[in-house]
Amino acid sequence: MIVTRFAPSPTGRLHVGNLRTALHNWLLARKGDDEGQGKFLLRIDDTDAERSREEYVTAIREDLAWLGLSPDAEFRQSQRLDLYENAFAKLKDAGRVYPAYETVQELELKRKIALGRGLPPIYDRGALSMSEEERAAKEAEGIAPHWRFKLDHDELIAWEDGVRGPQKFDPAQLSDPVIRRADGSWLYMLPSVIDDMDMRVTDVLRGEDHVSNTAVQVQMFTALHAAGVGPDHCAVIDSFPRFGHTALLVGKEGKLSKRLGSLSCEALREQGIEPEAILSLLARLGTSQPVEPIADRAALIEGFDLESFGRAPAKFDEAELERLNAAIVHQMDYAQVRDRLPEGIDEAGWHAIRPNLSHVGEAAELWRLVTGPIEQPAFSDEDRAFLAEAAQVLTWGDNPWGALTSTLKERTGRKGKPLFLPLRQALTGMDHGPDMGELLPLIGEDEARARLERAAR
Repeated sequence: MIVTRFAPSPTGRLHVGNLRTALHNWLLARKGDDEGQGKFLLRIDDTDAERSREEYVTAIREDLAWLGLSPDAEFRQSQRLDLYENAFAKLKDAGRVYPAYETVQELELKRKIALGRGLPPIYDRGALSMSEEERAAKEAEGIAPHWRFKLDHDELIAWEDGVRGPQKFDPAQLSDPVIRRADGSWLYMLPSVIDDMDMRVTDVLRGEDHVSNTAVQVQMFTALHAAGVGPDHCAVIDSFPRFGHTALLVGKEGKLSKRLGSLSCEALREQGIEPEAILSLLARLGTSQPVEPIADRAALIEGFDLESFGRAPAKFDEAELERLNAAIVHQMDYAQVRDRLPEGIDEAGWHAIRPNLSHVGEAAELWRLVTGPIEQPAFSDEDRAFLAEAAQVLTWGDNPWGALTSTLKERTGRKGKPLFLPLRQALTGMDHGPDMGELLPLIGEDEARARLERAAR
């Protein structure tokens, strides 16, 4: 069984980058195996009590539900602290975590010195050389330690990445990561690994900015297994999950845009973007597959393939999202939008105005062409005479627009734009818009004649 997870921190609203990660993990889980037995988990990473907000937890749930990415189970790290304490104690006994006492200023000075000497700015493991007396002296001064995970420098870190291919890291070129603050609170790295083991996560898909984190976490998986942490039959591959790191989103200007971070799910919803448009774009962005308006989620699931992902940055274009949204709206049946339409728009009305909509929310403005009032342009004397004749010959039947234009073409000799444009302007006040063959029956005979007569004055 494939088990994936989406693990946001509730410190803000979900934006397009988060949504893309959530979607990829949902698609992989839903594709699952031949019997569709995959699981998609939501894990709220709320160990940072100072920055986490309950309102954002609620918003994350609402955003995923709106997109149709409902998880099979939900967990909260703040409710799993005992699990982390137990694992931490075992790592401590195994000598894989150690206390460090440097201040932020001292660490920054070390970093600058290393850079000045042309060395990589990694932690020098100074805390490991401290004696028990030195540690006791620090704590006597009221200096509480933070805790680091001790990387095994003798073990090359390697894994087969689902997107990037074979990955290898020399642990000696990485800093021993801080896993716990001096106040006892947890940072991201270790609890995430403990949870992935406990929840039997088999696949982790995330952005390429996490590649170096994965290198560290691979050793954490190994150390935890060796220390006896996790289920005996933990559902992971070779002691840790399969990893895939996708290229990050960039803007049209070619670099990561601050604007992308402000494109929250909430903002997109307020702009009238349909969930299907967002999913259609984010599912295929950065892959070799064409980005198309796909309303059928089963088709997105079937087409999801990590082998189609490229290494080049994935360019997010708001204009492309708008084009997809319009195409999705044009596919939507009346039953899908009935509750979102202004009163009075029936199935025929929706069918008439739908091709001219970019967002469902624009329906009210176009429906005004039927209900009025409309503002007509000024017409030439010749066009006013033409419209007066139109009012006289207007008849009603199965196809009033076709009958009207055919009669006028025969009686006046007009055709093309001189025939159709004045009629559209008089009846709708616009130069273009919905198909008049569908719109005119909705306007009705009396109102249509009244508009033609008013335009002819």
